[in-house]
Amino acid sequence: MSSGHRTMTLFVTVILGLIFVILGLSAGWPLWAWPTVATLLLLITAVTHRVLAPRPAAFPQDPFPGSDRPLPEPREQEQRISYVALPSSVRDYDFSFSATVRWLVLDVPEGAPYVNPAGLAVDAVLERARVATSQQPPHRSAVTQHQLDGALATMRIDPTGRVMAMAQDVELILPEHDRERLSKLSNVRKDEDVWEHERNYERSKRAYLGDDVLKDTGSAVVWWLSRNEAEVEGAVDRIGLLAQLSAAANNESIAPPFQPLVASAAAFVNGGPDPDHEPPPDWLPPYRTDGSASGNGSQPYLSFDSFLEWFGFSADDPDLDLFAQRLANVARAHGKTEVVDKLRHRFGPEQTDEDPEDEDTEPN
Repeated sequence: MSSGHRTMTLFVTVILGLIFVILGLSAGWPLWAWPTVATLLLLITAVTHRVLAPRPAAFPQDPFPGSDRPLPEPREQEQRISYVALPSSVRDYDFSFSATVRWLVLDVPEGAPYVNPAGLAVDAVLERARVATSQQPPHRSAVTQHQLDGALATMRIDPTGRVMAMAQDVELILPEHDRERLSKLSNVRKDEDVWEHERNYERSKRAYLGDDVLKDTGSAVVWWLSRNEAEVEGAVDRIGLLAQLSAAANNESIAPPFQPLVASAAAFVNGGPDPDHEPPPDWLPPYRTDGSASGNGSQPYLSFDSFLEWFGFSADDPDLDLFAQRLANVARAHGKTEVVDKLRHRFGPEQTDEDPEDEDTEPN
């Protein structure tokens, strides 16, 4: 019975009692009438109490008595795991994983077997971590650690549906010896890349020179002239040298039209005037080519006969012996004994062994 129901019944009983008292006093009821009035008042009170009693609701307002009380907080548990090997994207290079696993035990279904919540939680966390690390390269352990810390920071139900698990204080490292190996491999790959680029550059340069620049003499001359547009005469002077280079680059013999130019260019290179300057003036003796005297059959040289011819001596000139004697004296004064021996061999010892002081007595 509620407090409002009792108050209303008491209020009706008091009001009716006062009414009966007032009526009895004013009407002068006899004494035997008062017990009857009191019995009637009690009867009215009982009826009023029954009428005012609340009727039971068709549906209970609170089907679960005491449901307004807070549910007890489930107890959270945790366990630290350390140095667990997790695979990376590279074979034989494993991460070392450490973390604090936390879990909540869910409601046990009816008839469910007993389980080890810690084992289920650790296995669920390791499986989630394994999926994440297997896609990451081993040399990015620091970045992978931050990604893994975020991936394991949410409580998730394990595959059995018995616990919810997460991880915090995640640590992911790569062993020192593996880091050293990866560093060495990285340096080797970088060196290989540099070497490969250099080799490709050299191969491209050789192809450019062999297949384009030195394809033939004309291409070589045009290439040199394109780099030295203002030196047309220099290009002409180098035609022989360029013809020789293009022939050597293609393993071919020098074309007949360029052979005289090749001989002149070789004379400049092997002791003659510098090919980078003007051609030799007319007052210098000419260069001749004589394979039997040069020793290798191709090297040009200034022959002694050409030298004598340039001075105007013929083979039967009477002054030739005197000229040879004076040449021997000059060679002897400069210590050129080989030249003296060659002159003695050609003109005879009696013409070249005279004392240099006797030259003043010789006729001019």
